Amino acid sequence: MRTSRVSRETAHVVKALSSRASNEDAPRRSLRNFAHTAEVNYAQDDDSSDLSSLASNAAPSSPLSDLSVTPPPSNRKRKRTVKTEILSPNAPAANRNTNLPKKVKRQPAKRIKGEHGQLANAEPPANWEQMYSITAEMRKKVLAPVDTMGCESLAERNRSPIDRRLQTLIALMLSSQTKDTVTAVAMKTLQENLEGGFNLAALLTVEPTRLNELIAKVGFHNNKTKYIKATAEILRDKFNGDIPDTIEGLVSLPGVGPKMAYLTMSAAWGRDEGIGVDVHVHRITNLWGWHKTRNPEETRAELESWLPKEKWHDINHLLVGFGQTICLPVGRKCGDCVLASEGLCPSAVVKKEVTKRVKKVKNEDEIKTEVDAVVKEEKADEDAPSLDVPLVGAGTVPDIEGVGAGIKQEEQ
Repeated sequence: MRTSRVSRETAHVVKALSSRASNEDAPRRSLRNFAHTAEVNYAQDDDSSDLSSLASNAAPSSPLSDLSVTPPPSNRKRKRTVKTEILSPNAPAANRNTNLPKKVKRQPAKRIKGEHGQLANAEPPANWEQMYSITAEMRKKVLAPVDTMGCESLAERNRSPIDRRLQTLIALMLSSQTKDTVTAVAMKTLQENLEGGFNLAALLTVEPTRLNELIAKVGFHNNKTKYIKATAEILRDKFNGDIPDTIEGLVSLPGVGPKMAYLTMSAAWGRDEGIGVDVHVHRITNLWGWHKTRNPEETRAELESWLPKEKWHDINHLLVGFGQTICLPVGRKCGDCVLASEGLCPSAVVKKEVTKRVKKVKNEDEIKTEVDAVVKEEKADEDAPSLDVPLVGAGTVPDIEGVGAGIKQEEQ
C-alpha cells in the first residue's frame, strides 16, 4: 500500500507527541483530526498554538521542520470582551473606548439665600414707586371681587377670635383654584348649615359626605373635604384647637402652601412675615419687568428682597384686584391702563390709533392709495377677534381659575 506524504509526516508528528508525553508526563493532545484529510485543519486556535509549540521543540531531523505552519486568522468575534472593557469602571484608561458620549453631570438647583428665602442685595426696579401709586389710584376707581368677597373678609365678625381665625384659614383653603364669588358662597353655606355654627367642633363632627355637599361648588371639593377634616383633627391634637401662629406650623397642615400661610399670618394673626404671591401677583410683576421668575415662590423671594415691609400686606390685595379688572389673564385692557399710556409697562399692547395723513401731492392716485391703506388697517383692527372673557354675573369679572371655562363656553 502506498502512503501519501501527508500521512507519513503525520505519523512522525504522532510519534514525537507520544515520546514527549511519556518523558514529561504532560497531558496528551490528540491530532487524529489531522490524519484523515489531505490538508491540515487549523480551525481551533488552541490546537494551532499547540502544534506551533511542538514544531519548535521537535528534533531538527523531524519532517515537521519542513512543513510551514501558518494558522489562518480567527473568525471568532470578541464582542463580549469589548463590551466588558467599555462598561467596566475599573478598566485601565488605555483600554476604555474614548469615543463614547460622556454623561452630562447634573447641576444642583440654585438655592435662594437669606432668611425666610429672601434674596440678598437685590436692587429695586426703576420707577416701581410710581407704578405702585398709579396702580393704587386705578384700583380706587373700579370695584373688584376681592374687595367685597376676599378671603380676609369672609369670617363672621360676631364670632370669637379663635373661630374667626379658623374661618379665615378655611376660606383660604377653599379659594385655591376657585373664583372669589364661589368661595364666598361656599363660606356662607358653611356658616349657615354647620350644626352649632362654624367652629372646630362642627368641623370635627360633620360627616365627610355632608361637608362635601356644602362645598360642592368650589374647585377640587373632594380633596378639600379630606384636607379640612384632617386639618381639624391636627388642630385639635397638636395646636390646642387654634390655628398655628407660625409659617412652619401652617404649611404643615394638609392643603396649605406658602401663599396661604403668609396670607393667614397677615389676616388672622396680624403679622406680615412674608408676601402672599398668587397667580395674579406672579403674572403682573413679571409683565411689569420687575423680575423674571418661573413660579410664585421665586416671585415672593424677589419681592421680599427689596419691597418695603409695610407694603407686604397690601400688594397681594392690590394686584389681585388689578388682575381681576384691568390686567386680565386673557384680554388685558391696556387701553384703559394708565401705566400703558404713561409708557411705564413694557408689556403693554395698545391698539394703534390710525389717523389720516394729509400730504401735498400732485398725483390724485397716490392720495387714493394712501387713504385705502388707512381704511384697510382700521377695518382689520375692528375685525380682530376679542380675547375678553364673558363676564360672570352682574358687575363681576372672572378670576384666573375661570378663564379656561369661559373660553370653552365661547367656542361652543
